[in-house]
Amino acid sequence: MVIHYDINDIRPYISWVYFFHGWSMNGKDSAERDRLRADAEAMLDSWQGRYHTHGVFELFDANGDGDDIVLTDGRRLPMLRQQRPLERLSEHPKPSVCLADFLRPKSSGIADRLGVFATTIDGDIEREYDDDVYRHMLALTLAERLAEATAEYMHKDIRRQYWGYAKDEQVSIDDMLNAHYQGIRPAVGYPSIPDMSINFLLNDLIDMSRIGIRLTESGMMHPKASVSGLIFAHPKAYYFGIGKIGEDQLRDYARRRGLPLTLMRRFLQTSLANG
Repeated sequence: MVIHYDINDIRPYISWVYFFHGWSMNGKDSAERDRLRADAEAMLDSWQGRYHTHGVFELFDANGDGDDIVLTDGRRLPMLRQQRPLERLSEHPKPSVCLADFLRPKSSGIADRLGVFATTIDGDIEREYDDDVYRHMLALTLAERLAEATAEYMHKDIRRQYWGYAKDEQVSIDDMLNAHYQGIRPAVGYPSIPDMSINFLLNDLIDMSRIGIRLTESGMMHPKASVSGLIFAHPKAYYFGIGKIGEDQLRDYARRRGLPLTLMRRFLQTSLANG
């Protein structure tokens, strides 16, 4: 499903904390932040009606199969597993987890559901104000926040309406921005899915070109202000980071992806224990 949004629909879902973080303004004088926020709000005013944001998502029957997510048609999304417990020094350490753990196992014989999504902005936003360094940087930062806010807004509607696993959810926008809802929405390139090349597999499922996203040879998205990822409904699902992985998992992951080890090493360079 493809959905297009007005700027003013998405605006309330912008995380201004991360906006200020992008400008290294968290902790700075409030007057400086207020001036920056005012400039950003004025820019958003000027975009209303001229620009839009866009989202695409699909829901699939799926299960976990070891460290893979497997769709009922046999297609697989190989995932990575933490190699070290999150709390290994605690009396009650958490297990090393993988996103595939948040789906019913294939051995259960009962299909679970998985969401796949992408969001983006009108590409012209990133090219506006090329002759004004400050306004250009402001536009780029706002574009990133709008793509993230669109994912937040669309995820809300997926939970409550399209998928409907949380129809009666009563969560404020502030709570949403702090992930206080059922399930998770891990994004590609973030700690639990550090491999950007997973975008090629997601693109095969949802065709990101429908909202104007194209992929580079490494799986990066253009426009840069774009977000892609997976949606899990499991009530005990939580966000986590893979951390560093060893040579054994790298080889196993390359095998499951069906890609040369040298290529996989390049995609995961920053996640390798010996990298």
